[in-house]
Amino acid sequence: MNRRAPHAETPGRNAPGRFRGPFTRWPRGADAVLAVAIFLPTMLLEGGPGDTMVVRPVSEILHPAVLLFLVAGAALYRRRSRPVAVLWVTLAAWAGTLGSSHSALGGMVIVALYSVGRHSDDNRWGPLGIVAAIASLTIDGLLLSLPWSDIVFGALVMSGAWYLGRRLRLRAGRAARRLRDQAAEARRIVTEERTHIARELHDVVAHRVSMMTVQAGAARMVAAEDPQGALEAMAAVEEAGRQALDELRHLLGVLRPDSERDGLGPQPGLADLPRLVAEVREAGIDVSVTNGIRDPLPARVDLSAYRIVQEALTNVLKHSGPRTHAHVHLRDERDGLTIEVLDDGRGAALQAAPVAHKGPPGHGIVGMRERAHLLGGSLDAEPRPGGGFRLTAHLPVKGETT
Repeated sequence: MNRRAPHAETPGRNAPGRFRGPFTRWPRGADAVLAVAIFLPTMLLEGGPGDTMVVRPVSEILHPAVLLFLVAGAALYRRRSRPVAVLWVTLAAWAGTLGSSHSALGGMVIVALYSVGRHSDDNRWGPLGIVAAIASLTIDGLLLSLPWSDIVFGALVMSGAWYLGRRLRLRAGRAARRLRDQAAEARRIVTEERTHIARELHDVVAHRVSMMTVQAGAARMVAAEDPQGALEAMAAVEEAGRQALDELRHLLGVLRPDSERDGLGPQPGLADLPRLVAEVREAGIDVSVTNGIRDPLPARVDLSAYRIVQEALTNVLKHSGPRTHAHVHLRDERDGLTIEVLDDGRGAALQAAPVAHKGPPGHGIVGMRERAHLLGGSLDAEPRPGGGFRLTAHLPVKGETT
């Protein structure tokens, strides 16, 4: 049971307010900017005295090697969709400049190696690309008489770029699997909860039909001797039929897999609330109830209201600790019944646990919200500013007319 369980239909969406950088928000545009941002310095700048960078002479900028820069830079635009091909294009372009003053494609190779680690599912190409890149770096360093420390440092940077991309890809994969698992679990909970609701509603409808059968039989037996009694019995049959049809409308569309029936007895309602409260009090929770319900409730609403209160109090019992005070407030409103359950416990994020009370097992917020939604209502749950938790459910009472 998780008091902060998300809606079942939105498990995979990004959390509100989560930061999304330009490479996530506008991937194509960001890659184009990245390619230009790497190409321009590669074309315009070269190494100067004392590890400085100076602007290339115009004659150097117009050198044919700049075409290789352009090809490698353009390839970076496809670094997400074709990361392996981009790596080999940049390596080939770099190979054509090794040992010359235009051997400046190491930065593009680093970006390509990162892209292979980040966006390629084939792990074979990353190590091969690192070997090829380090070999090119070593050849370039020997031809230009670079210090071995520079070559080793460059090799570490290239290896680190690929490793960083791979780690980010693995982490993203785990996050995606976690979201899929959460979505599957939410769907499983909804399906199981609908099974329980279908079973309970089926029993309610069966009860109404049984009443109709008894009343109709009584009317038939007394029709000749007591016409007025027969009329009253048939009026009761009509009312029970209307109620049964109203309940049946909410049963349609709820899938009920074939399974063993384990709840053939009468279903509980708010009339059983004192017994439930007594059980919770015996477990160490101080519970108070304000019952503002004046009119009888339809059977489906009465049952769902009881289950929601039961699940909410079980939540308090299991997760808020002893000596916690909980208050259940039931009130009639013009368009339905409102249930509010408050507690002053810790109200922390919780893990799933089975319900302690007798009856079908609950699934926290997901299950209670599913009950409310099937009746056309709503359910909200949130921590209270001063500590504890608040659960508010609204259940429509009026059914559709026949």
